[in-house]
This record gives sequence, structure tokens and C-alpha cells, in this order.
Amino acid sequence: MPRFLLFSALALALAGCGGGATQTAPTLRTDADGDLRYGQLRFKPCSLGDEGMVAIEAQCATLQAPENHDAPKGRTIDLAVALIPAKNATQPDPVVILAGGPGQAILDAYPGLHGALEDVRRSRNILLMDARGTGGSHLLQCDELSAMADGGTTAPELEQLRDWATRCRDRLAKTSDLRYYTTTDHVRDLDLLRRSAGVEQLNLVGISYGTRVAQQFAARYPAHTRTVTLDSIAPNTLVLGQEHARNLDAALKQQFARCAAEPACKRNIGDPAAMLATVRATLQAGGIAPVRYRDPTSGEWREEAPTFAHLGALLRFYAYRPESASMLPLVLHDASKGRYETLLSQARSLSGDLGDSMALGMHLSVSCTEDPEIRVDPADKDTILGTSMAEFLQAQCAAWPKGTRPADFRKPLSGNLPVLAISGEFDPVTPSRYGDEVVKTLPNGRHLVLPGQGHSVLTTGCMPKLFAQFVEKADAKALDAGCLKRLKASPPFAGYYGWEP
Repeated sequence: MPRFLLFSALALALAGCGGGATQTAPTLRTDADGDLRYGQLRFKPCSLGDEGMVAIEAQCATLQAPENHDAPKGRTIDLAVALIPAKNATQPDPVVILAGGPGQAILDAYPGLHGALEDVRRSRNILLMDARGTGGSHLLQCDELSAMADGGTTAPELEQLRDWATRCRDRLAKTSDLRYYTTTDHVRDLDLLRRSAGVEQLNLVGISYGTRVAQQFAARYPAHTRTVTLDSIAPNTLVLGQEHARNLDAALKQQFARCAAEPACKRNIGDPAAMLATVRATLQAGGIAPVRYRDPTSGEWREEAPTFAHLGALLRFYAYRPESASMLPLVLHDASKGRYETLLSQARSLSGDLGDSMALGMHLSVSCTEDPEIRVDPADKDTILGTSMAEFLQAQCAAWPKGTRPADFRKPLSGNLPVLAISGEFDPVTPSRYGDEVVKTLPNGRHLVLPGQGHSVLTTGCMPKLFAQFVEKADAKALDAGCLKRLKASPPFAGYYGWEP
């Protein structure tokens, strides 16, 4: 991959103030075949949303891109694109949303964001594209690894992981060069999308891993970046996965302290941290008889022996949102009394979700190329996740092809671009200190921390209106964010009927 291009100080200054030549909004027009045109892109009506979700009316298109941008006459891949037309497209610069993971498809994730974007959609189109290797963009899925992603009940051996990764690699390599499914390739696809739509600048919204993509695009194409919104921030300096274990333990400590501070939770539940230590020791010792419980999804009765893997998966993924984290003290209370039905049923509810929503082949192409520094840290040994994340990634990357990471990939984003960074107070993955780190090099940046919230907070409280104001004015420091003070965490469950007032 080529190094990031260097732009002149003038280009940086123009990008920083949302400047440049005066633009007019590209006209959405209908061609002779009745298809909607946006620049060179041809769209047909479609809907976004899985079963059980409210379908979002959209326009869908396919964008053809070189698999290797430096070999444009080589193999091409199809990228899935969607357009949510503005109510009145008076502004030329669309909003482009970048999904998390790495491995999540934005066309699948968008319906959960749609309602929060009502204000920004008044005058700006929403333009979406599944990152290469995800969703409808030449999907790189590893069914061989799905059980691990879903937080299976037994931890795989490292040799088994290498074997699974090898088999997935060999299968996908028949139709894909796995070296070219990285953040850098996605960034170049995004600029191809921009040019194909006939627009000069983008308003980027990165969520979780998508914040890495947004920062890399803004660094490479500052003149084509009008604003950047970073939700649950991963700094360019961060080795993805390296700090997950300590971040989760810190977030759980904060959450459990809330139970101790709530009289009803303290009286009915007790000390969740002490119960966690007891339950963990019991589960790790093993030998627990199978427990009969009802599958919360199918309603069928199941019988399974509880393990620490059940608890670890539940603690990890329920900590993402305060609503689910509020249930953890009650789950631990029941388990400490030998009642494992709640633990097993809640862990079962996670099964299948992650393997289906994350393209694990793309995840490995990104992580193995961009985060080779990941190391097993002995200090993580006694955390909930332990050293497994680093060990697992090292084992899989030993078999996975690597692309080329730009020399300045780790360089913090800098310059005068308007940047709004937002974090949740209790985020177990990307804690608020990451946002503080990123805005240090951004004089037109501002970091807002949402009280009592977890991971991915763009849709929370008054944040959608603040986001729309930021995109409209391209000035994060002018926002009146006092409305965020009204946010509070969900109270911890004090019993089976929830919290007590």
C-alpha cells in the first residue's frame, strides 16, 4: 500500500474550516429506466433491516472496486452501497457512517441508528457502504471460527484455532487475496465512493472500530473531509484488543460499585465483586452437574453444565450497555447460591448473534495486518478475559496473510478539522480516556462524555440533536452540551422485577 499522501497547508486549512470551493448539492435524478442516480451511482429501491426490525426504505447500488487499488486492471469486487435520501437535500456533503468490529456491516447496523439521524437527514443525504469483506461487499466469513466468536462454552486450544484459521484462509483464498481487506483498502474505497457520487466532501461518523477508519480517511484525504464524529473512540495509537481485558475489569468495577451505592441492591443482592470471585472460583474448578433451563429464544428446554466461559461471555457483552449491565449483580447473586438457570439462559441468548454479525475473515485481515504488536501481558492473567484475546489472535494470525500497513498509520490525527468525540462513562471497550487522547492533537476537536452510558452512544438522550448541530455548523466547541447532564445509568436490578425506587 502507498504511504498516506501529504497535503499542502492550504488544503489542511480549507478542510479544517469546512472550506474549499463553493459547492452545490448533487442532484438526485431519475434516469430513463426509472432508477435513481447520484453522480455515477445507479440506485434501485430496497429496504434495510433484518427480520423483527422495522424496515428502512432506502436506495441500493453496487460499486465495483479493484481488489488491489494499485493493480486496477486486476480482480474487482462488488461493494454494497445504500442511500437514505434527505428530506430536502440542500447541502452537498453527505453523512457517511462507518461500522464497528472490525467486521460489522453498516447496511445491517444502520436501522438501529436511523431514528437518531432524523434531524441531520433534513438537509443531507446518508450514504452507506459495507466495508470490503463484510455484509454485501465480498463477504469474508469464517464459519470455522464462529463458535469462538459467540463465546462458546469451552475455550479452544491454540492449535485448534490455527487449524480453523488455516482452513478458512484456504477456502477464502480461492476467490480473495486476503491481504487487501484492511482499513487502508476501505479508506480508498470510501474515496472511490465519494468520487462516484460526485461530491467534494464527506461528513464522517465512525463508531468503535469505525473511528479508526474515520481518522485514517481524514488523515489521507483532509481536503475531502468536512467533519468527523467519533463515537466510542479507538485512537490510532491503540493496538486493538491489547487493553480489552483491563478495560472490562475497570468497567465492571464501576458498575458493581453502583450496586453498593443503591440501598435496595446492597440489601437484596450484596457485594457483586465478592460474589464474582466466589462464582468464578466455583466455575473454574468445574465438576458442576448439568442444569436444566429454558432457551430464551426458542423456548425449548436445554440441559447444560455451567462453565466459566458462560460467565465470561455474559460479563463481556452485557457490560456494553448499562441496561444489560444492570442485570449482572442479580445473575451473580443467583449463581453464588447455586442457581445457574439465569446465567445459562442469558449466555444462550448471545449464541449465534456475534458470529452472524461479524465477518471474521475481514476481522483477521484487519487485525493481523494492523495490530501485529499485540502481546500477551502477564498482568492480564487474573482478569475476566485473562490473556486469551492476545493468545487467540496470535494463533490465528500465524496462519493469516498480512497486507501492508502505512508507515504513519499510528500517527495521531492532527490539523484543524472539526472533530466531535463522544464516549460513554462506563464503556468497557473504549474508555473515555481514549477520547481525551485523540482530541489533544485537534485544536478544533471536543470530547463529550455521556454520564452513566456504555459503548456506542450516538443515539442516546439529546446526542442526536447535538450531532445534527455539529454537522450543520462544523463547530464542536460551540455546542451547548448541558442536556447530557440529565443522563443517568440504569439502576442495578435489586430483584427479579428490576430495580426498586
